[in-house]
Amino acid sequence: MEYNCQSVDNIMDWKQLLSNKRKGEYASSELPAIRNPFEQDYDRIIFSHPFRSLQDKTQVFPLPEQDFVHTRLTHSLEVSSVARSLGKKVSQVLSTRYKETHSMDAIPAIVAAAALAHDIGNPPFGHAGEEAIRVYFRQPQVVELLNKYLTPHELTDLQGYEGNAQGFRLLNKTNFQGLRLTQATLAAFTKYPCESVSTNQGGLTKSRSKFGFFQCNKELFGNLAQDLGLLTVEGTSLAWSRHPLAFIVEAADDICYHVIDLEDGCRLGLVSYDQTRDLLAQIVGERYKPEKLNAIPSKDERIGMLRALAIGQLIHECQHVFLEHEKEILAGTFDSALTDVVPSAAALQTIKSISVKQIYRCRAVTEREIVGFEVLGGLLESFIRATINQHHGAANKRDERIIRLIPPIYVSNEPNLYEIILNCLDYIVGMTDSSAVSVFKKIKGIDLPGV
Repeated sequence: MEYNCQSVDNIMDWKQLLSNKRKGEYASSELPAIRNPFEQDYDRIIFSHPFRSLQDKTQVFPLPEQDFVHTRLTHSLEVSSVARSLGKKVSQVLSTRYKETHSMDAIPAIVAAAALAHDIGNPPFGHAGEEAIRVYFRQPQVVELLNKYLTPHELTDLQGYEGNAQGFRLLNKTNFQGLRLTQATLAAFTKYPCESVSTNQGGLTKSRSKFGFFQCNKELFGNLAQDLGLLTVEGTSLAWSRHPLAFIVEAADDICYHVIDLEDGCRLGLVSYDQTRDLLAQIVGERYKPEKLNAIPSKDERIGMLRALAIGQLIHECQHVFLEHEKEILAGTFDSALTDVVPSAAALQTIKSISVKQIYRCRAVTEREIVGFEVLGGLLESFIRATINQHHGAANKRDERIIRLIPPIYVSNEPNLYEIILNCLDYIVGMTDSSAVSVFKKIKGIDLPGV
């Protein structure tokens, strides 16, 4: 299928980009007085089952007994809050720039909804879970078997498994409470608007360093891109320039994980108070007042104050970068994370380097990642193997019992093994960390099930 998504003069148009059209519907020019369609998106996401499961999915740290640290749920809520603030600042300026043509008032609601959903496709145990899925589908014996039934593109999807693509799939599944989000929200959600085989074709690029949709969703995304006027990327397989608001969603995520992971690391004693204070002070700049900070009795409250100031400064800087490069973004020629080109970029890079050494590689995080590999690997070996065996008529008695454990909503009647596997992955990826461990223990005979 070919797509011709170029807008007039090869530049994207804001009026087209802010479409409130939903799948199977026409866009409406009249916004309801109580909730506009993008606010409805936000509410649909927050009440959905995939979103609720984020409350027991690892952000970075296993949950300690005494200190509070972030889960995927609290992280997503904070990213959404930052995205809305950044979106408001951007929309105020754009409304002045385009006051003669159309309003930009929808932007804060769009980015808040897209940011709320940004981690909705993450498996249990976060990035370790993603890598466990990739490792499973790269095993020689699995590859040899799947080569008989899957196209090369479908196999590439599984071997490079992406939580971003899984999120796009979940948001568009009809049996997940029928979210049916607006096109603008779906596109702002999609940081990597390309298929798996186009990742980094033509050289290293930010928007194609990962992929944003599976083969089963490529026509859906292609139609969405065409309706919104996203620009096709020449010389690649299916790939488009990002929706401009995807840069804002990405920036909100970057701001939160840089700053808040550092705060969590400080609370858990992995990074010293003095080091955390000095790192955040680099971002806060002239607003850093040591005498006011030292008047606060609690170290946790001091770090909390610096965190709030740092996030506010980064929102301010990202707003300026976005607005400065707006024409390049609309032309599809800007392809950097906003946080990589803000004045505080060097300070953020320092925070990232220290976080890798002192937080992401600490013993508790490493142990959690190892557990993730073992648990996800074990679940895949049981459920995916049984699914494949059933498909080609080689299921044994254990396989038959394993398949009976899969809830009916995840059982596909499709003759296509690729779709059958993706449905099984929907089940595994949708588990919380705790439920994944519980199911793993039971099918491995480590724990007895209750009656």
